[in-house]
Amino acid sequence: MTVIVGLVHNGRVHLGGDSAGVSGYRLTVRRDPKVFATGPYVMGFTTSFRMGQLLHHAFKAPRPKGDLDRFMVTRFIDALRTCLKDGGWAQKDSEQERAGCFLVGIHGRLYAIDSDYQVGESADNYTAVGSGDEIALGALHATAALPMKPRARLTAALSAADHHNAGVCAPYTYAATPKPKERHQDASQTHH
Repeated sequence: MTVIVGLVHNGRVHLGGDSAGVSGYRLTVRRDPKVFATGPYVMGFTTSFRMGQLLHHAFKAPRPKGDLDRFMVTRFIDALRTCLKDGGWAQKDSEQERAGCFLVGIHGRLYAIDSDYQVGESADNYTAVGSGDEIALGALHATAALPMKPRARLTAALSAADHHNAGVCAPYTYAATPKPKERHQDASQTHH
């Protein structure tokens, strides 16, 4: 289920997500968004709506300080692990903790957090996660050199995944980090 797409444009991170909730052959169009802004961050999740609810409503992500990569790998992930454990969602198998996959945008950087808490960043300034990720990545690649606004590129990627993947469906939700000069304000969230 799901596709979450993200890209970096002019110092901002833009995310888009679908609304599918899939269990076997059952599809529920969910009202609760898979992408959202929280403080200076923008996030979009796959894997579990429970994990997403914890990210959206319980996770108190620390404010970035110092080297952003080091911060994300240490303080951000440590706070995330605590939140997921406290919320009863973290999994442990053979002494290794597992979570879910999601995208995080902060200060013009787009990170993918994997289920092993790995923090990755694509050199392409765009990425996608979820069952429709390969289709969405193709659309993001195909539109990279075109004079399109971020929302149009995200919509093209979401629409391609929606058309070719049974686990993805509209409506789409979008969120973006604040403009670089407005980072002190919270980002907005809109629906399409």
